[in-house]
Amino acid sequence: MQTAVRRRPVQRRSLERFERILDSCAELLDEVGYTGLTTKEVARRAQVPIGTLYQFFPGVEGLLGALAERNLEHFTDRLARRVEAEQPDRMGALVDLAVEEYVAMHRAVPGFGVVDFGAIGITEDEQNLHLLDDVLDNNSAVAERLWTFAADLLGSDGDRPDPRLSLRIALECADAILRLAFRTDPEGDPALIAECKRLLRGYLS
Repeated sequence: MQTAVRRRPVQRRSLERFERILDSCAELLDEVGYTGLTTKEVARRAQVPIGTLYQFFPGVEGLLGALAERNLEHFTDRLARRVEAEQPDRMGALVDLAVEEYVAMHRAVPGFGVVDFGAIGITEDEQNLHLLDDVLDNNSAVAERLWTFAADLLGSDGDRPDPRLSLRIALECADAILRLAFRTDPEGDPALIAECKRLLRGYLS
């Protein structure tokens, strides 16, 4: 999202402050949720002046957008390492890797349960639907990033008229099922996670 960050840090000290602000935002999301999040408390937790926070972010939505983008960057980096190590040659194998990395991040990364690549459980107004991109909604933006991994495996299916649309639909399904899995069990309901994999493998393979 172009408006999530006012200024991208360049110098190391500024970059450290920027990351510390996002880390504090993520921690607070786990503690107080979206409705309790304030820029004042994020700045206090990050031990920076409130003016420093506003140098980087226009407000709470900017913080959420930057956090969602960082989560997506980390997810795609993790998935890229798994793909390089395991070289999946079928779409089903790639599905398993992607779901496993998402679940691992949900369990371990602060704030991920509130803001993964969007704003989970937050009223889906126009602003929250576009935390990652000004034009694409959050899931469409994620699907575009995942196309890098899926293009060869999906694009080879001649019976699939629009493989990008198929990936987008699969992502919507995964989003709904995995949210349910973590609502059912804070660690992610294993049966629902397994069903998510099975559904996606069947649809995309």
